[in-house]
Amino acid sequence: MSAAKIKVLCVDDSALIRDLMTEIINSHDDLEVVAVAPDPLAARDLIKQHNPDVLTLDVEMPRMDGLDFLERLMRLRPMPVLMVSSLTQAGSEVTLRALELGAVDFLAKPSLGIRSGMMEYGEVIAEKIRAAARSRPRQARSKNKPAPRPVEAPMVSSEKLLIIGASTGGTEAIRNVLEPLPPNCPAVMITQHMPGGFTRSFAERLDKLCRITVKEAQEGERVLPGHAYIAPGDTHLKLGRSGANYVVRLDSGAPVNRHRPSVDVLFRSAANVAGRNAIGVLLTGMGKDGAAGLLEMKQAGARTVAQDEESCVVFGMPREAIAMGAADDVVPLMDIAPRLMKLAAESGRAQRV
Repeated sequence: MSAAKIKVLCVDDSALIRDLMTEIINSHDDLEVVAVAPDPLAARDLIKQHNPDVLTLDVEMPRMDGLDFLERLMRLRPMPVLMVSSLTQAGSEVTLRALELGAVDFLAKPSLGIRSGMMEYGEVIAEKIRAAARSRPRQARSKNKPAPRPVEAPMVSSEKLLIIGASTGGTEAIRNVLEPLPPNCPAVMITQHMPGGFTRSFAERLDKLCRITVKEAQEGERVLPGHAYIAPGDTHLKLGRSGANYVVRLDSGAPVNRHRPSVDVLFRSAANVAGRNAIGVLLTGMGKDGAAGLLEMKQAGARTVAQDEESCVVFGMPREAIAMGAADDVVPLMDIAPRLMKLAAESGRAQRV
C-alpha cells in the first residue's frame, strides 16, 4: 500500500502561477494539488473541504491581503504555510513579516521568465513542501507576550565568537537567540539559508529589535563584539583573520550541500580560524547543512550547541548533527541565549588529545 500523498492547496491571484504550481507539484509522486484558489476568501472554504497538509499563499491578492489571511489562519487553524513572494525590497519585508506570523518558509517568484524560472526550481519547491508538511505549525508571538528575557554577560574575551547556522524556521529562531543578547556579547556570525534580496531586510529588522548591532556582512570588515554579521543572500560567509583581528570573508564559490550561503562553509572557517574560541550553534532547518561543520568545530575545541526537536520548526539539520556526535548540548530555543553567555564566560575547551 503506497503512502498517502501530501495534499497542497495553492492560493494565488495569478492563473499562470496556479497552473505552474499545479504542474510542478503534481509531477512528484508524493505530492498532490487538491485545489487552487484565486484569493483567501475562496481558500477559506476549500481548506474546510479538502483539509490540506500544506498551503502555498501569495502575498498580494484581491479581496483580502495575504498577511491578513495568514494572521487569521494561524490564530484559528494553525497549519503549514509557504509564502510565495516577489524578489523585491517590499516583497522581502512582507515575507519576513509573514514568517513572524507563523509561515514556515517562502518561495521566491522569479522576476523574469516566470514559467522557465518556476520549472527550474521544481525540486526546491517540492522539498520545501515536504519540509513544511513535516513542520510544527506555530502561532506568532502575541503582541502582549514579552520578548525573551534579556541576558547579561560578564567580562568576555574579545576573542570569543558565536557562530550560528539555520534554515527552515530560522528567521524567527535567530531572532529568539539574538534579541536577549547584551550589548557586550561576543561577535556573532550567522548563515541563514536565504536568497539575495532578503538578507538586508532581515538584518535591518533584527537590528531594530536587538540590543546588539545586526548587519549584513561586508567583505573585509572587522568582526567586533556586540555585533552580528549575517551572510548576504547567495554568498558564502567565512571567518578570516587579519593580523590580530577577526575579519569577514565573502565567497561566491559553488554551492555546498546545494546551498549558498552554506552553514558548513561558515562552521569550517570558524574551526580553522577560531578553534576553541568559537561556540557553534545549529538551529532549525531541513537537510544536513552544518552538521559536518559543527563536528569540525567540536574537533577543533569549540563548544557546540544544537536546538532541540521540540522547539524546531523542522528538526533536520540539528538531528543530523546530534546523530554524528557533533553537539555538546541539545537545548530548547528559549534557553540558547543564556546558555551561550554561560559558555562564553567559561574558559575554552581544553584541546583534545
